[in-house]
Amino acid sequence: MPVLGICYGHQLMARTLGGEVADTGQREYGATVLHVSQPSLLLRDLPATDTVWMSHGDAVTRAPEGFRVTASTDQIPIAGMEDPDRALFAVQFHPEVSHTPNGQAVMKRFLVDGCGLLPDWTPTNIIDDAVERIRATVGDAKVYCALSGGVDSSVAALLVHRAVGDQLTCVFVDTGLLRTGEPEQVEETFARHLHVPFVHVKAGDDFFASLAGVTDPETKRRIIGAGFVRAFEGVAGPHTAPRFLVQGTLYPDVIESGSKTGATIKTHHNVGGLPEQIDFDGIVEPLRDLFKDEVRKVGEELGMPEEIVQRQPFPGPGLAVRIVGEVTLERAEKVRAADAIVRDEIRRAGLERETWQAFCVLLGDVQTVGVMGDGRTYENPVVVRVVTSEDAMTADWARLPYEVLDRIAQRIVREVPGVNRVAYDITSKPPGTIEWE
Repeated sequence: MPVLGICYGHQLMARTLGGEVADTGQREYGATVLHVSQPSLLLRDLPATDTVWMSHGDAVTRAPEGFRVTASTDQIPIAGMEDPDRALFAVQFHPEVSHTPNGQAVMKRFLVDGCGLLPDWTPTNIIDDAVERIRATVGDAKVYCALSGGVDSSVAALLVHRAVGDQLTCVFVDTGLLRTGEPEQVEETFARHLHVPFVHVKAGDDFFASLAGVTDPETKRRIIGAGFVRAFEGVAGPHTAPRFLVQGTLYPDVIESGSKTGATIKTHHNVGGLPEQIDFDGIVEPLRDLFKDEVRKVGEELGMPEEIVQRQPFPGPGLAVRIVGEVTLERAEKVRAADAIVRDEIRRAGLERETWQAFCVLLGDVQTVGVMGDGRTYENPVVVRVVTSEDAMTADWARLPYEVLDRIAQRIVREVPGVNRVAYDITSKPPGTIEWE
C-alpha cells in the first residue's frame, strides 16, 4: 500500500519504522526554503532550492533504515525521505496547500508514479455521484436545505434539487448577525437564479437573546448551531413523515471541528456545533469531502452564476465570531458598519478576486485611548483582516497597498461611532486561523 506522510505523518512514519523524532527547538511556520539533496521519485520535479509551507515543532532527526533523505531546510536536516521499494514517502512540508508553489507536482508524483493512479477527477463525476447518493439516502422524503446564500449551501441546494426536485425546500435564517444588505441580496439572488421553494426566517431577536452574556467562542458556535437547527425544525413543522436536513459542509469544516485522530481547532456550527437531538431523520452533506475550490468548479458545472460562485466566504455564525467578547446588537452594528467599509474599499480597489476574504473584527471587551477633535475618546479598536488562499486550509495575509489601508482606517474611525483605532492583522494560517474565533 503506497503511503505519503505529510508533516505529522512524516514524523509518525519515521518513529513507527525505527527512526527518531525530537523537539529540536527549531520550529517552522509559514514559508520555508527547501533544499532537494538526492534523486527522488517524489521531488523530481522540484528545483534544487524551492519554497514550501511548513507548520511544525518536532522534527525527524534520524530516518528509518532503508529510507534515503531527499530534502532538508536550514533548520532541520530531514525534510523529506522515501523508500521507493516499499512505496513509502514522507515530507515535513505541506505539498497539498497553495502556498507550496510546486506542491501539486509532488502530489501528482505520489498519485501517478507512487500509486499508479490516473487523473480522472472531473466536476461531472462529482455531480453524478452526489446525485446518486442523495437519491439513495432520501428516497421520497421531504428535504430542507440550510441556505446561507454562499457558494457552499447554494451548490448543495442545486445538487439536491437535481436529485429530488420539488421534494426540496430551502430555508434562509436571518440571525441578525449578517452583513449589511445581505438578507435582501440573498433572497433576491436566490429567487432570480435558483427557482426552488424558499422560506426566509427572521430570527435576530432569538439569537441575540440566546447569546447574551456569552463570551467563549466555542459556546457561541454551539448556541448558534442549535439555533439554526431549531429554526429549520420550526419550518418543517411536526415530524409526521420522513425528512432530511441538507447542509453545505465542506472538508475543512470537518477537519477543524476535530475527530478521533485530530485536534479541535474550532467547532464549526454545522459540524461539532450541532445539538445532540435533531428532529430530522438524517443530515445530507453532498460536499463533505470537497474543498472550496472544488465546490466552485462544481458550481460552475451546474451553471451557477458567477456572483454566487465567486462570493467571498462568510462564516455560518456570522458576525458573532467577529466580535471578541459578548455579542450584543450595539456591537453587531459596529462591526457590520466597519465590515461594509472594508469590503467597499476592497471592491473599489479591484481586489475582490485577488483576496479570499476581507473583513474586520471588533475587540468588544477592549478599549483604547484616542483623541478626536479636542476631546479624549475611550472606545473600541477594530482589526482589519484580509487574506489570500485557495481552499481555506492555509492562508496568507494580503499585502494591500498602503493607500487602500489608509482609506479603510480613515473611513472606519470617521464613520463608525464607538471606534477610535484600526489595526491590520498580518498573521498567516498557520499559526493563526482566518477568523479570530
